Amino acid sequence: MLYYALVFFLIAIVAAVFGFGSISVASAGIAKILFFLFLVVFLVTLVMGVARRA
Repeated sequence: MLYYALVFFLIAIVAAVFGFGSISVASAGIAKILFFLFLVVFLVTLVMGVARRA
């Protein structure tokens, strides 16, 4: 999931360089959503792993 966030971020950067504003904004938004989703899933699995060991 973090891989896809980075891919969409790179697409946003390339689109911004070439002047495609709407594509850049959309790709950056998707990258942000995927990154925060990755963080939530990571924290949940981290807490579950700690709780399982205790």
